[in-house]
Amino acid sequence: MSSDASGKVYLVGAGPGDPGLITVRGKELLEQAEAVIYDSLVNEAILQWAPQAELFYAGKRAGNHALIQDDINHLLVEQAQLGRKVVRLKGGDPCVFGRVGEEMTALNAAGIPYEIVPGVTAGIAGSAYAGIPVTHRHMSSTVTFITGREAMDSRSLGTLVTEGTLVIYMGMKTMDEMVEKLLAAGRSSDSPVAVVQWATYEHQRTVSGTLATIASICAQEHIASPSIIIVGDVARLRDEFAWFEDDSTPS
Repeated sequence: MSSDASGKVYLVGAGPGDPGLITVRGKELLEQAEAVIYDSLVNEAILQWAPQAELFYAGKRAGNHALIQDDINHLLVEQAQLGRKVVRLKGGDPCVFGRVGEEMTALNAAGIPYEIVPGVTAGIAGSAYAGIPVTHRHMSSTVTFITGREAMDSRSLGTLVTEGTLVIYMGMKTMDEMVEKLLAAGRSSDSPVAVVQWATYEHQRTVSGTLATIASICAQEHIASPSIIIVGDVARLRDEFAWFEDDSTPS
């Protein structure tokens, strides 16, 4: 246990999966950590860098939460008040759909100091590992990150879905309805789409299609969560630039 009267919390992005994609700062803090509170999308191989830390699993998947958010907030405060150096380890980047704002609010209320350590988010890394640049000078100068829940609400989409690249997190369970909403919001049925499952892991898989075909292709290929969905002209570059997967033949 630290000799400090009060500990500190480090809100660390673990990156998209491949342990080599965590930041140097993130690895350094894990090596010094006395407590690590980690999410379900964190590659557990990363935890080897925290051999002296007490580990707390706080994974959240749809319908299956090891801890609810209020309990996680309480755990962060409790561990810091023990005088510990606490790493809150989140898949991807803590500030991209990571509820880091709620955790900082709880830490502020308890007077606990903290530091944010950014990570590589799956929306960028997964696209890159599939051979898809999310922006391209001749195809798309904008990229929008949204969740599947947002993509289900056509009222909130507006022009965001009709131009540029759209990267959707947490969209697999409702893909059929999500596609309908995107079409209703103005996306063309022949818009190129790629879906990347287990991005940056050795067992990464990518399938390609269009908005009209992607749901059936994913069903046929048994593509499920965790996956990211990339919609836009850049998705067709997959066929040309695929470099990571051994079986990277065009779909």
